[in-house]
Amino acid sequence: MKETEFIISPKELSLLDIKRILGDKLALKLSQESKLRIEKNRNYLDQKLKNNYEVFYGINTGFGSLCNEVISPIELKDLQINLVKSHACGTGDEIDSVIVKIMLLIKINVLSLGYSGVHLKTVEKLIFLFNNDILPVVFESGSLGASGDLAPLAHISLTLIGEGEVNYKGSKMNSKDVLDLFTEPILELDSKEGLALLNGTQFMSAYATYSFLKLNSLFEWIHKISALSLDVFNCRLSPFDPKAHLVRAFKGQTVCSQKILSLLESSELLNSENKSVQDPYSFRCIPQVHGASFDVFKDFEEKLTIEINSVTDNPIVFDKEDEIISAGNFHGQPIAMAMDFMAIAAAELGSISERRVYKLISGTRGLPPFLINNPGLNSGFMISQYTAASLVSKNKVLCHPASVDSIESSNGQEDHVSMGSISGVKLLEVVKNLHRILSIELLTASQGMEFRRPRKTSVELENMLSTFRKEVPYIEKDVVMHYIMKKTEGFISDWK
Repeated sequence: MKETEFIISPKELSLLDIKRILGDKLALKLSQESKLRIEKNRNYLDQKLKNNYEVFYGINTGFGSLCNEVISPIELKDLQINLVKSHACGTGDEIDSVIVKIMLLIKINVLSLGYSGVHLKTVEKLIFLFNNDILPVVFESGSLGASGDLAPLAHISLTLIGEGEVNYKGSKMNSKDVLDLFTEPILELDSKEGLALLNGTQFMSAYATYSFLKLNSLFEWIHKISALSLDVFNCRLSPFDPKAHLVRAFKGQTVCSQKILSLLESSELLNSENKSVQDPYSFRCIPQVHGASFDVFKDFEEKLTIEINSVTDNPIVFDKEDEIISAGNFHGQPIAMAMDFMAIAAAELGSISERRVYKLISGTRGLPPFLINNPGLNSGFMISQYTAASLVSKNKVLCHPASVDSIESSNGQEDHVSMGSISGVKLLEVVKNLHRILSIELLTASQGMEFRRPRKTSVELENMLSTFRKEVPYIEKDVVMHYIMKKTEGFISDWK
């Protein structure tokens, strides 16, 4: 029987769980243990506030630099509604609905841990949105990545109170109208709940997760595409000898060299004559360059897994310890720096890929200039390399780390911020550009392989080429390359 549900529980949520939930369109459901945790935590908070004149930030005070303004008990619900409305200040492009769905999923997961003081019905309302693909309209700009992702999460929260807009079944609609379709009541936010919904790093984490899933798929393609380029350019495989990597034992370097050797094991081109004594770095140093990026990727996975399972709102309600602690877990620095480093690592994969394209079209090693018959009359792959170079250059600009910047806000109360939201948006653009660059390398290497016939590359790569040729033909004379490139880009499968 096909799985239809995913149970949210205290068990760690993995990034591949998220891939499965989204890919298989699984509905979310809270475990009984998670329900009990949420209810116990909220009951504790209610009792703490009852007949208690102690001041707790954001629960019975104003926010940010207004933290010393005490709010009367009869105004606590208005405080939360005002918070959501006033903080919904997003602007710029509307973000992809898939990223919004990831935001919802991660927010549900962290609220289910039972440290945020929210009612069970609040978490269940978020699950209702997720399960019915009612996806709030959220905007790209507005978060500083400290105090969490306030503006984007406010736009998520607007839907709960019947405000703002959502994307539903391909149309943009008022939130209230969609809730009415389901006869679903508007949520009445209680004390602390607006703050729990708005504080957190779920915008940053969603962008990071989306980028991770794309990269996880692209790494498999990187090995195949670079192996094909190596074979087409008549390279030696001695740089991939395991002994060389044992004496410089970086894990990523070893993994990448082993992948290349495995992919090319049965190639007829391995014993070709006229191989150069040494190959250019973009071929010879694949293990070192790809491996370094792979190591960053694995570290990124570790940090991101911690983040999507962490309590990042404020204050944190510890019912067992009888404490309500105002802290700074909403600060996005750990994930912002990880995303900035991942962007650099992804950009380097694109940079070395473009260099291989440049070599393949150079008219050397028995390959015709620009990989086309009758060069001169035909320009072939000349300008495809320009496009790859343009994308590499753009990625260099995008790799300036956002996390080194900070602009104080809230009258100086929030005087150091992570800018992690910008790190996330930049990272995703770098990853998309990497996808495009790799598609150009695949297109170029596949064309080059036709000039090595009748010899064959390895069985696995020949199978890939056979499938590829059903969608993208060998180019005999000049065509509109844009359409060919788009087909190749689509051939390199995305994580979905």
